[in-house]
Amino acid sequence: MSILQKGRLSVVLGAQWGDEGKGKLSDILCAEAEVCARCQGGNNAGHTIVVNEKKYDFHMLPSGLINPNCVSLVGNGVVVHLPSFFEEKAKLEAKGLDCEGRLLVSDRAHLVFDLHQKVDGLKEIELGRGSIGTTGKGIGPTYSTKADRSGIRVHHLYDFPEFTARFKSLVENYRKRFGNFDYDVEAELVRYKELAERVRPYVIDTIPYLHEQIKAGKRILVEGANALMLDIDFGTYPYVTSSNTSLGGVCTGLGVPANKISTVIGVVKAYCTRVGGGPFPSEQLNDIGEYLQRVGFEVGVTTGRKRRCGWLDLVVVKYSHMINGYTSLNLTKLDILDQLPKIQVAVAYHLNGKKLESFPADLELLSKVEVEYVELDGWMTDISKITKYEDLPENAKKYIAFIEKELDVPVEWIGVGPGREAMIHKAVTN
Repeated sequence: MSILQKGRLSVVLGAQWGDEGKGKLSDILCAEAEVCARCQGGNNAGHTIVVNEKKYDFHMLPSGLINPNCVSLVGNGVVVHLPSFFEEKAKLEAKGLDCEGRLLVSDRAHLVFDLHQKVDGLKEIELGRGSIGTTGKGIGPTYSTKADRSGIRVHHLYDFPEFTARFKSLVENYRKRFGNFDYDVEAELVRYKELAERVRPYVIDTIPYLHEQIKAGKRILVEGANALMLDIDFGTYPYVTSSNTSLGGVCTGLGVPANKISTVIGVVKAYCTRVGGGPFPSEQLNDIGEYLQRVGFEVGVTTGRKRRCGWLDLVVVKYSHMINGYTSLNLTKLDILDQLPKIQVAVAYHLNGKKLESFPADLELLSKVEVEYVELDGWMTDISKITKYEDLPENAKKYIAFIEKELDVPVEWIGVGPGREAMIHKAVTN
């Protein structure tokens, strides 16, 4: 039975702070997808997919490229750094992937320049101790120029006098703000004249293209980047990314109406991690945190930074579900908990003796909450070779059932290892 519906969008979204392992499920679902689309973010995202013991690192490009029969599409909501686009493509091709003829870029997507990356660093220095801990990829400054209408889109490359005027104006405005920093404008213009021709074969108006695919009954997978708790509106602001990582970002980042979306799968790590600054109520600054970091190899694909680690926080996931409306969940990295005799799960926040109704907006308030945990028995068994839900240890099944009951959402997929084959599919009834 097909998981993806014909003529509809199926969406994979991160339900925590990112790094949940969305790429592997996207890769599995792409086996039957005819189009795989990215709708927001840029090369600040990052995940690794393992196929036949070969690792593929994705940052900006959709992981649908692994399926030779799938077209991969970079939507209008994505911000594109062209040098990184071609570098990532070259690395994937060096490992045997053929990207030609099935990689498309929206002409409405905004361009990330090295200028934005330089400004990203300058802004972090300006913030000092209050810095956000960005990836330094220029994503925030690019979305800022998009919002203040001084940004440059892909289609501007094909009116080069217009592109040149816009680019020089952008540099001038930044120099007014940050001083006369070193940046070779003329060399950059020469580089982008060449890049414009290199990217030309990939550029289309993706909006009518997507709607044609929907009308033709094609199966379309949307691969979310980052995660709900990094959403510019709903995340732990200001410790967030600069785009809408929630379900709404699919509609605005691809130009499709909500009624074309059939399935929303929330990806939830069996514990919790985050990178960079910001609150993390269930963080474990102890042996448990160190164990999860070491055994889970929690190091960022994009930044190389160690991830902060803690227990699964269902307050976060409930809040995430309220906004995204998951039809099912993918619980990942369950095997990392194999050797823990006791496992805790955060189920509520309390402040001044009162239980909070949901995840609070105020970070000062959030920093003062007491976390209520429920303790469950571990299974103390290697589950990495298990392929059927029925064969999981009883306590592992109880852990999954507890999550399902608390969230009122079925767990459909269970990750028990890094490889593509290490994913258990559990039948769910709607």
